[in-house]
Amino acid sequence: MRDILLLIIVGVIALIIGFIIAKVLERNNASQIIRSAKKSAQAIVKEAKSEGDTIKKDKILQAKEKFIELKAEHEKVILNRDKKMSDAEKRIRDKESSISSELSKNKKLNQSLEDKIKSYDDRLAYIDKKKAEAEKLHKNTIQQLEVISGLSAEDAKHQLVESLKDQAKTDAMAHIQTAIEEAKMTAEQEAKKIIINTIQRIGTEEAVENCVSVFNLESDDVKGRIIGREGRNIRAIEAATGVEIIVDDTPEAIILSCFDSVRREVARLSLHKLVTDGRIHPARIEEVVRKTTRQIEQEIVEVGKRTVIDLGIHGLHPELIKAVGRMKYRSSYGQNLLQHSREVAKLCSVMAAELGVNPKLARRAGLLHDIGKVPDTETETPHAILGMQWAEKHGEKPDVCNAIGAHHDEIEMTSLLSPIVQVCDAISGARPGARRQVLDSYIQRLKDLEDIAFGFQGVKKAYAIQAGRELRVIVESEKVNDDKAGALSFEISQKIQTDMTYPGQVKVTVIRETRAVNIAK
Repeated sequence: MRDILLLIIVGVIALIIGFIIAKVLERNNASQIIRSAKKSAQAIVKEAKSEGDTIKKDKILQAKEKFIELKAEHEKVILNRDKKMSDAEKRIRDKESSISSELSKNKKLNQSLEDKIKSYDDRLAYIDKKKAEAEKLHKNTIQQLEVISGLSAEDAKHQLVESLKDQAKTDAMAHIQTAIEEAKMTAEQEAKKIIINTIQRIGTEEAVENCVSVFNLESDDVKGRIIGREGRNIRAIEAATGVEIIVDDTPEAIILSCFDSVRREVARLSLHKLVTDGRIHPARIEEVVRKTTRQIEQEIVEVGKRTVIDLGIHGLHPELIKAVGRMKYRSSYGQNLLQHSREVAKLCSVMAAELGVNPKLARRAGLLHDIGKVPDTETETPHAILGMQWAEKHGEKPDVCNAIGAHHDEIEMTSLLSPIVQVCDAISGARPGARRQVLDSYIQRLKDLEDIAFGFQGVKKAYAIQAGRELRVIVESEKVNDDKAGALSFEISQKIQTDMTYPGQVKVTVIRETRAVNIAK
């Protein structure tokens, strides 16, 4: 028992000693860890301090650089401002110096002017004094002469003037008589020579204008396609172009009849395109006629350009060039207006050269003398005055404008170009075969027929066909109903009957068509 107790005591003591040793060892380990941690912390703090110093130095350097940069910019701004101020001060000093110099000059000039004015005043006073003395001397001389001659000054002056008048009249009458006799002897002969020489140097053409055109076909089978089912194609062509289409027994040909050559040309070209393409139906006909009408308008401009180039005329306004092109499709008493104007231009050029006048200006006036015959809308103004107004509007020279306006004596001639144009116009129109008077009156009657129809409301198109025996009127369906269409036909016929003189009868046909068009998308 004692041994067990001793063993227990020894074990307890050993346990206590072991615990104490463990605690000592644990404390030593903790102190080592603390020491190492302190060392690590000191190293970290030291490193952080060095990094902080580095960053601080970098920031200080950056701040210094920024400060230097801002300082440089500020100094630059200050220098620029100082430079501007110095420039402004310099300009002000220069201006002050120039103003002072001007003032000094003006002062000198004023002094000089005052001196000159004073000198002139002195001279004027001296001249007035001398003038008074001369007048006094002149009066004394006249009085002495009146006493010597026994006549007053007015009587002597009157006698002298009368004697000089009689002598001048005698001399002038003798000179005028001589000049008239010489002019009579040479003027007529010289004028004939110039006109004959001019006519011989210009080639002319006879009138070939008519009111029908023949459209040739490859075969008679095409006639049926042009007529269409129940005549719908031929009616569509006539309604779109205003041209009467005559299909008869003539082999491989149909006739296009219309007084307006532009309409005939549109119809001819449209038929050519339709027959060549092969598709002939009302919708296609309307489309082709629209395109052909635009093509004719472009061709009019091209014809005008070619004409002015051929005649060597430069600087003509585009509107006048277009008017020249429209002359191709107009006639004057059966004579093509463009050919007539070209002929007159050439005649004017040759005659002006013979007379020593500017031939280019004469050629220009000759070409433009009848442009008043191709207006866009009908007007009551004479064509010569209308042409002169167009030429003035588009910047032509006064001599050319006067020649255009005076070639039918509507206004007074003010330049030598005017009688030249008048004479050449007469030469071109008066030669045998140049004109046909009946055709022009016939065309005017057809135009008057169409104008009567256009005078009524709701009329969209009007065409005189069949040589004026029928007036075909196309109305707007929105404005004219079926009942009103019949009444309109009667009113137009009554208007024609009361206002016009015509042979035979005139049939008035009013056409009203309603279309509903929608597009599927």
